[in-house]
Amino acid sequence: MFIENKRYEMCAKMLLSLAALTLGGCSSDGLYLLKPEGLISHTFYHYFILDVVIMLFIIVPTTLLTIWAMWRYRKGGKGSYHPTWSHSSTIEIIVWGIPLVTVGILSYLSVKAIYDVNPYNPGVISKVQKANGGDPVEVDVIATDWRWLFIYPQQHIASVNELVVPVGVPVRFRLTSTSVMNDFLIPQLVGMIDVMPGMRTKQALVADKAGTYIGYSADYSGAGLSWMHFQTRAVRMAQFAQWVKSAQQSPQHLSYAGFDRFAKPYIAVGGDRQIFGSVQPGLFDHVIDEVMRGKVWPTPMAMTENMVNYMKKQRAEQKAGDY
Repeated sequence: MFIENKRYEMCAKMLLSLAALTLGGCSSDGLYLLKPEGLISHTFYHYFILDVVIMLFIIVPTTLLTIWAMWRYRKGGKGSYHPTWSHSSTIEIIVWGIPLVTVGILSYLSVKAIYDVNPYNPGVISKVQKANGGDPVEVDVIATDWRWLFIYPQQHIASVNELVVPVGVPVRFRLTSTSVMNDFLIPQLVGMIDVMPGMRTKQALVADKAGTYIGYSADYSGAGLSWMHFQTRAVRMAQFAQWVKSAQQSPQHLSYAGFDRFAKPYIAVGGDRQIFGSVQPGLFDHVIDEVMRGKVWPTPMAMTENMVNYMKKQRAEQKAGDY
């Protein structure tokens, strides 16, 4: 595929090598954007490299010519002086033609990229889906203060702070929030998209290979933001089916009333992973309707005043009850 074109990979390695010279004392462990493992992230990476290479074709020659001109026409240099000079067609073509061609190329690439990675209908994923056939995996994502709930409506299960997806299969998300705006981001698999209360947004991804990836909330949303991350596991289809079967055996049930208790502000400092073996149908749409009618889950003042003690108390209460 074009995103795996060796020329671009070589360019990428060259750019990363140059970056390493200026960031020699920094670790590369967190540079997830430069380590794509999904179709959407690979596409982002492809266009990023193209943009950088195109701009370098302007920046590098311009810099070198500027240095050359400063050296040649310095006092005592070898540059000649022409006091009656006023026009050069060659210079006009260069200073106007090259930028116009560059803007045209970048504009074309920008439009193509928009259609390829459009969250609501990404072209690269639609091609994979048509080629492979079959239905995509659907996941409803609800961001609370401060946890992620992933509902699998086709399998009637849900998980907390853990997203499990099959490798090579399109996964399509519907996303909403119970309170403030969050941003859904898995750097190595898919880019950022807003998750807003009372609204539904969409996103999609395809994981290229099995692995564990980190997902984040990339927007300031209160006291628990620092711990509002989730684990994304990309597994083989057989393993995904096995995980679904195991999850369906969980005795925990998530109903409308249970979600009302679940959505209360909770800071998962030590991590919070739960599996619900059954989920009341239509929960995602129910949450949007409730928020639109003015439903709120306010943050208790005690949580911000004495966060540690409040979390211990809340965790004990949640362990004692069921959703």
